[in-house]
Amino acid sequence: MKAVLVYPLAALAEIAGCFAFWAWLKLDRSPVWLIPGVLALVAFAWLLTFVPTEAAGRAFAAYGGVYICASLIWMALVEKSAPDRWDLIGGAVCLIGAGVILFAPRG
Repeated sequence: MKAVLVYPLAALAEIAGCFAFWAWLKLDRSPVWLIPGVLALVAFAWLLTFVPTEAAGRAFAAYGGVYICASLIWMALVEKSAPDRWDLIGGAVCLIGAGVILFAPRG
């Protein structure tokens, strides 16, 4: 799988898994929320193994920018809290940094 597909899927899985724990601990939801949360976090880790790079650290570093932007989208769509201009500027800077890490020419 290509990074362009893997990273958004991994971000969705990670955010959903973390949100399940958030819902349980902060929103007083049932501990049953932990079951899909753990499964989502396992899916997140598995998906990152498909990133086409030899260095795990590089895959994780580049993923960070995608995760930040995906978190802002989650905030807007799921939590109904619109990102402000500073959120958007910060997300753009992080995404640019992720692109530099992932797509830089290496010998």
